[in-house]
Amino acid sequence: MTKSIAFGLLGGVGLFLLGMQMMSEALQKSAGDRLRRILEAFTKAPLKGVLVGTVITALIQSSSATTVMVVGLVNAGLMTLKEAVGVIMGANIGTTITAQMVSLKLGAYAMPAIGIGFGFSFLGRTKLQKYFGQLVLGFGILFLGIDLMGDAVSPLKESAVFERFVASVGNNRLLGVVGGAVFTGIIQSSSVTTSLLVTMASQGLITVREALPIVLGANIGTCVTALLASVGTCVAARRAALAHLLFNIIGCTVFLFLMGPLEYISTLTGSNPAHQVANAHTIFNVSTTLLLLPAFNYFVSAVTRLIPGSEGPLEFCPRYLDARLLKTPSLALAQAKKEALRMASLAEENVTLAMGLFFNQKKGDVEKIDSQEKLVDMLEARINEYLAKLAQSKLSEEQTKTLTALIHVVDDLERVSDHAQNISTLGVYKYEERLPFSDEAMKELKEMYDLVLNTLKKSIKAFESNDLGIAATIAGLDDIVDDMEKRLRKGHIKRLNEGRCYPASGVLYLDLINDLERVGDHAVNIANALLGKY
Repeated sequence: MTKSIAFGLLGGVGLFLLGMQMMSEALQKSAGDRLRRILEAFTKAPLKGVLVGTVITALIQSSSATTVMVVGLVNAGLMTLKEAVGVIMGANIGTTITAQMVSLKLGAYAMPAIGIGFGFSFLGRTKLQKYFGQLVLGFGILFLGIDLMGDAVSPLKESAVFERFVASVGNNRLLGVVGGAVFTGIIQSSSVTTSLLVTMASQGLITVREALPIVLGANIGTCVTALLASVGTCVAARRAALAHLLFNIIGCTVFLFLMGPLEYISTLTGSNPAHQVANAHTIFNVSTTLLLLPAFNYFVSAVTRLIPGSEGPLEFCPRYLDARLLKTPSLALAQAKKEALRMASLAEENVTLAMGLFFNQKKGDVEKIDSQEKLVDMLEARINEYLAKLAQSKLSEEQTKTLTALIHVVDDLERVSDHAQNISTLGVYKYEERLPFSDEAMKELKEMYDLVLNTLKKSIKAFESNDLGIAATIAGLDDIVDDMEKRLRKGHIKRLNEGRCYPASGVLYLDLINDLERVGDHAVNIANALLGKY
């Protein structure tokens, strides 16, 4: 019997998580960008953040997915810690919707949902139809998993061992909290834990009194996902993950002493034990949020003190793009150019920092390069979006040329930053593997780097001042950079054949001159864009 229970429970949990993942992916694919924009735009005030977090989590059926998304946005600088904390509080409320749905016994709709979902998912002609099918299919699989879990644990009614375990949890609340936290931490989903408890309560296997400690522990265990997602991120992102953990620890601590009142209030919400457990979960998260909202700033300050450090000076948002100026194309183009020049400064600095890693064998600037590369990518997308909207206006012939040139320049600047990140990776690899380079090779690399950097600086200067004279001189540097790359490649292959170069170092050398040559190409492209040569 034990084996059948274990296998049935394992299969039910697997289907539940698969269904939840399918529902979450379908919503994020169909509305992922909108969800991120909502998180960025409507979370300035704590209460708004709570509401947004609640709604988004209720839609995607996973507080873990919401908190991981929030950690990513904070790490990218698109959301502040204060904004993130409000969303995290709301995510804890939104995740209780799953348990509420389970308490309504929607399992009878599992098979029809799977059939309908399959039809739309595999036979739908549009992406929206396929995403809808995936959503409904996930819903059906989720509730099929719940039914399997219910069938698997049903024999426990006759188990004396299970009765003793449940009694011990009821008498030792801390044991229940720890057990709920560990189980949830392993499967990384509080929804599974609470849904299983609701299902067991509906079968009379567990009472509200015995379920409550496990529910509290499940809220702590679900923080594991966000904590893992924050590993290797910036200070602010790690603080956001810690805020999620502290929120639930504080709530759990408070309700350990208020278990009696929580149980009493839950029993008043309905006669069905399944509803009572689901409602207790909701009451816990709503009450914890209401408890901490008045002390919101103190809570954020405490999190900040627990993880000291600077969040960094980068502003991960456009500085100059103003939608109100789109009605005045000349001003809008000027602002877009300012934003592109900001991109240019970041891309140039990344090239300098990356080559510094290679020459000096220091890894300290890797995080800065990665952070600035993300900012460059974001700015490219926002500038192109801004220019696309501007292109719908009535532009003069000259304005159209300027807009077209800007699009090309922005694209090339983004590629320059990409190659800088490649060079950064090569520098780290050289440092970690302690790869030797001859003085001759380092001298050649320095020579090519100086030529490429000078070309890039000139192209940015020409772009800033709209100096077509400088741009014309840069266009002629393309052949010089290409010839140098070919000459250095040929000479280095000769050294490799003669055994005068360490093989791994040789491969790294060839990759590096290739990236430098590509940076030079993009610098020349910028000059050509100014000259109208696309």
